[in-house]
Amino acid sequence: MSIVGLDAFEVEVETDIRPGLAKVIIVGLPDAALKESEARIESAVKNSDLEWPMQRIVVNLAPADLRKEGPGFDLPVALAMLSAHGQCDHTRLAGYLIAGELSLDGSLRPVHGVLPMALKARELGLGVIVPAQNAAEAAVVSGVTVIPARHLGELVSWARGYTELAPQPPRRIADLLENTPQDSDFADVRGQEHAKRALEVAAAGGHNLLMVGPPGSGKTMLAKRVPGILPDLSEEEALSVTRIYSVAGLVDADVGLVTSRPFRAPHHTASIPGVIGGGTIPRPGEISLAHCGVLFLDEMPEMPRTLLETLRQPLEDGEVTISRANLSLTFPSRFMLVGAMNPCPCGYYSDPKHKCTCSMGQILSYRQRLSGPLLDRIDMTLEVARLPVEKLAVDDAPAGESSAAIKARVMAARKRQRERNQPIPRSAVAAPSPAPDSSDASATPGLVAPVGQASLPANLSPSPGVTNAALTSRQVRAYCKLDPACQALLTRAIERLGLSARAYERIRKVARTIADLDGSDDIQVPHLAEAIQYRSGEERLRG
Repeated sequence: MSIVGLDAFEVEVETDIRPGLAKVIIVGLPDAALKESEARIESAVKNSDLEWPMQRIVVNLAPADLRKEGPGFDLPVALAMLSAHGQCDHTRLAGYLIAGELSLDGSLRPVHGVLPMALKARELGLGVIVPAQNAAEAAVVSGVTVIPARHLGELVSWARGYTELAPQPPRRIADLLENTPQDSDFADVRGQEHAKRALEVAAAGGHNLLMVGPPGSGKTMLAKRVPGILPDLSEEEALSVTRIYSVAGLVDADVGLVTSRPFRAPHHTASIPGVIGGGTIPRPGEISLAHCGVLFLDEMPEMPRTLLETLRQPLEDGEVTISRANLSLTFPSRFMLVGAMNPCPCGYYSDPKHKCTCSMGQILSYRQRLSGPLLDRIDMTLEVARLPVEKLAVDDAPAGESSAAIKARVMAARKRQRERNQPIPRSAVAAPSPAPDSSDASATPGLVAPVGQASLPANLSPSPGVTNAALTSRQVRAYCKLDPACQALLTRAIERLGLSARAYERIRKVARTIADLDGSDDIQVPHLAEAIQYRSGEERLRG
């Protein structure tokens, strides 16, 4: 099995053994790790009390035009050699997809991309044989027999019918999601009620938000608690996120599933491929690892301007396309952006307790590192003030509102959005319609199936975004209608703040979210006024 993007491609391992100088030749576009597998496989075979063929061995990985990379081919190549040499019966292996890295003593190490492999196996009606540490991950895919293997020797014995290996018990995704712990709580945050309210609005509508404040004002603390007020992952979302983490090798071996909303916080020195994704064969970056969760960018102006500008397309489309000379791959990246920055290079502009040492030119230059088009895609800008020492000094002060209480309101608002925000047909703007949720005797055929591409089945693909932040222009006109008083207020605000047409729509989306939190069917003046307030911070950043 080979992973390209988030999809699994079948690779058929063929082995030919004939008299000649003892040598192993691997063909079929193997990478460096695969070329080095000869030494690992030889040691593993000898240390498993098996005989190493002292002959000329040719291993072909078909199709020949697909690049093969990674150590996951160790196990199928070893089994193919042993089958061709008569030490293993490939008949029992024919109904399984196989992947695994071999240690020198013959034990198996975990590999990446097991979940896409299991999804492909279900599509083909096959089982999977994977290292025991990957078995929990594969077992979350229903309808697939998962054989956990710990050692090459025991797997060969099982293939020959001498012993039995118990299949991994299937795991219900719903049961795993129910036991998700919450590490951080908004009850730990003293004060900052205005910031908590803004984060609640952002979470309810899936809006991007930027916090501006001096060092120590609590921006990072607030951001880390945002996943705790977002709705729980659905089964479809959990599979979609786990598929990304599986390819990246970040799935917890004990759980086998990503059960909570991702929170990714790349350092401001991170590279563009690290954040956006890339590589010779592209791999997902931080924005894809944040899919269905939160991407927190601290010290945003300190990030390279080129990196920040590359975020514009993912923020708009919810996916990122990475092109290479011979292929183009698209990774999902629908995340909630939470950014943080200081008001100036020293961090103390307008701070009553510290003197700012920056010149006005330095302040303007610092703020202009965030371009207008990028700020246009951030729905809310929030100023976070330093917390008075009086609130910090009271140890027995009552705890603030818990994340559970905020989450209940967020989920109620999201429920209203799911029921209302349906795609609008082209033939009618005002009439919503239901949305679709969203080869010779010595060769060893049968270890894998013919070449094909794996993808999430239609019923496992995450449904289209139904949050207010994901509304199209047609949906905004249908679901974010303004009465004359609201329209007049918004017109004055747009003219005074000098905002763009994109900002005009985003204010209406935020106002719609505030109305949903209030349980209102219509956007009213107080809802719109609060939404404009969250946008007015952008003017001060530009200015």
